[in-house]
Amino acid sequence: MKSRWLPYALFAAWVVVLATTPLWGSNYIVRVAIMIAMFTGLTLSWNFIGGFAGYPSFSTAAFFGIGCYAGALAQRAGVPMVLAWIVATVVVGAIAAALGAIILKMRGHYFAIASIGIVEVARLIISSWGSLTGGGDGLNVPLMSGGPNAVARIFLLVMIVIMIMSFIVTVIVDRSRLGFGLRCIQQNEDAANMVGVNNRLYKVIAYTLSALFCGTIGAAHASWTGYIDPSDSFSILMSVKVPVMCLLGGPGTLLGPVIGTAAFMMLEEVFWANFLDYNRAILGAVIVILIFFLPGGLLALRYRDIARRFGLLREPKMAA
Repeated sequence: MKSRWLPYALFAAWVVVLATTPLWGSNYIVRVAIMIAMFTGLTLSWNFIGGFAGYPSFSTAAFFGIGCYAGALAQRAGVPMVLAWIVATVVVGAIAAALGAIILKMRGHYFAIASIGIVEVARLIISSWGSLTGGGDGLNVPLMSGGPNAVARIFLLVMIVIMIMSFIVTVIVDRSRLGFGLRCIQQNEDAANMVGVNNRLYKVIAYTLSALFCGTIGAAHASWTGYIDPSDSFSILMSVKVPVMCLLGGPGTLLGPVIGTAAFMMLEEVFWANFLDYNRAILGAVIVILIFFLPGGLLALRYRDIARRFGLLREPKMAA
């Protein structure tokens, strides 16, 4: 029972830490907390298709960017902010379901390349449609009233709420028939189909779930920053970082995306602060080493054995 409730207790404790940063941290710490909560929601979303189903999707930036522009355009049309986020979520979900029905017929590196292509196609469409999206000049989004500190606290809570919602959906999927079917697909897709798993439907559902919260987060991020442009909204770096975060923590698990995102973001901040010129190269090398030597992520480590090796945990005495 203790091990069963441990992931939920750890996640709740982490939520408390992030939510209370305005009480004990500086504005910089609050901004880092917002980014951690935002990327945790993105990583939990990617976990549906990449962790449970085992499909290497790199289309996170496409759904994030579409969510940014759908929410921004809705707000500029006079739609209230929260309702605009809901509109963006629905739009992204519909697009993901349609695209998933097409590209999920492919597997492996073919699917990975197709998912990367979605990001570039979406970016080119947004850049070319200047009359609606502003093109390369970007788009201004109505700002919230209040000072920067007050707005940051509001969006910290917004990102935390989205992160909690994505975690709850992860728990539901993990315990449902859908989660079991997706794991069967990951192990052997042909065998899963033979035992009655509707592979195509399950994969489309997982792909749609992986996009929904990306759209919500993108719309909320646009409202927070007040300005969006195609280069930042459809950054291919985001589509690479999110899978790395999930793989770093442990794909297909409840806490893996949470732990991996926290570890990656903290490493990134440390390298940005101390190695300004070489931070990308050092961070990339560290991530490659961690993933190479930890194929199961940080959750796969045997922490008791490590603690005993360093003398932090005593060996149990054998009975006479």
